[in-house]
Amino acid sequence: MSFLRTIQRSALHTLRSPPVKSQFQRSALPRIYSRSASTMAPKLNDPSLLKTDVSYVNGEWVKAASGKTFEVHDPSTGSLIGTVPEMDGADTEKAISAATAAFKSFKATTGRERSKLLRKWYDLMLENADDLAKLITWENGKPYADAKGEVAYAANFFEWFSEEAPRIYGDTIPVSAAGNRVSTIRQPVGVCGLITPWNFPAAMITRKVGPALAAGCTTVVKAPGETPFSALAMAELAHRAGVPKGVYNVVTCLDNTPEIGKVLTTHPEIRKVSFTGSTGVGKILMEQSSSTLKILSMELGGNAPFIVFDDADVDAAVAGAIASKFRSSGQTCVCANRLYVQKGIYDEFAAKFAEKVKGFKVGHGFDEGVTHGPLVHGRAVGKVEEHVRDAESKGAKVTVGGQKLPDLGENFFQPTVITGMTKEMRIASEETFGPVAGLFPFATEQEVVDLANDAEVGLAGYFFSRDIERIYRVAEALEVGMVGVNTGLISDPASPFGGVKQSGFGREGSKYGIEEYQNIKTITYGGMGKPLQS
Repeated sequence: MSFLRTIQRSALHTLRSPPVKSQFQRSALPRIYSRSASTMAPKLNDPSLLKTDVSYVNGEWVKAASGKTFEVHDPSTGSLIGTVPEMDGADTEKAISAATAAFKSFKATTGRERSKLLRKWYDLMLENADDLAKLITWENGKPYADAKGEVAYAANFFEWFSEEAPRIYGDTIPVSAAGNRVSTIRQPVGVCGLITPWNFPAAMITRKVGPALAAGCTTVVKAPGETPFSALAMAELAHRAGVPKGVYNVVTCLDNTPEIGKVLTTHPEIRKVSFTGSTGVGKILMEQSSSTLKILSMELGGNAPFIVFDDADVDAAVAGAIASKFRSSGQTCVCANRLYVQKGIYDEFAAKFAEKVKGFKVGHGFDEGVTHGPLVHGRAVGKVEEHVRDAESKGAKVTVGGQKLPDLGENFFQPTVITGMTKEMRIASEETFGPVAGLFPFATEQEVVDLANDAEVGLAGYFFSRDIERIYRVAEALEVGMVGVNTGLISDPASPFGGVKQSGFGREGSKYGIEEYQNIKTITYGGMGKPLQS
């Protein structure tokens, strides 16, 4: 099953039995599970994929020079998964030195050679998909079915860029001087510092590392402190695939994240930085990178509008909104954050949408049938609750959910639907990054496009309509980098991913993704216009 179909099936799954009520209910409540066997550690088919107390530098498993480690906990249960090295700036400089040395030979490999490496890495990911998914669910909390979908999606970036690697073309350019000939070649930019987030522990690595290696670059990956084990498992598979030492390095840390970020953005041997994360952090990294004028790719925060016009197929729009809003419990940068529904169908949409959400199964990711897991940590729960209470205090109505689920664990929050939203509420201007859907009514096309564009960010946007002229008008008018028309799922390795405004710049995936890791060199040949010799 494809990644998109897996996610959609999970997101749309509902119960046949009525939803359970509890003492925490203030409104309708999605079904929940109590603690069960899922609180036990998963058993891996290949236990060697779980790397504890080590990181991966220069083809070797290493500890932090200081000997320090930090703990990684299961967000569902709070139980300890393991410890990994608390690396610092000096450790990171060693990884950069390894990548710099490796680049001297790796840049000279052919596209076909790099293609075969990526293809082998891809094959190993598929062979170990079950274990990789278990690690994702364990450290991230997302349901196991979603995690398996992520592994397939992540692996597909290696497949895609294995096919791009042998097809790096230059141009022959007609020029004004008759005696000159001009051509271009594409060359790898050099050592790349890649900073990845916790919400897609595998896919955000492959989406960056795939094109970097395809282009001939070497990499230093700063793994997220919440989910380092996926990055380390990927390192083990890279080792088995024969990726040369120094080409893929992983540094791990929690408290030292700002220090390592500064090293990656200021070290002269790092020629490119790619970051996925918040707009605020992106601005800091961008400022630090200015000291050495690094090439940057920034995939930053979003506040995606999801628009349903009154000529839409309401059932299809509900399905699309469910898939977009509640994927990974709302913890993705392209999740619908503001749902605008035209007044003529507002009540119908709200009722059908709420009924779907009532059927969710909230629980631990390894429990059978669970559709939605925990948020990543207590700070995320706090922000979600603040947004719900803010909307209520300003007149909105919680029709589904709206409360924490302490019986499950401290990081669980009910999938929530709120009606009667207005632009004065925090959800209108802030990214919730959680399982809360606020429904805003609107009257006209112009009104809703103005509301949708009234944001500092512009990553993704969605709308549903069956009017072909409206589809073209609105798609072109939305100030976002990606638009989903009559679909709530837009991620695909073949599709360019990225935003505009303060959602960043650069594109990942697609044929454009590899260009972010290449320099164009122009070569002018003089004295080439002489006549044929007789």
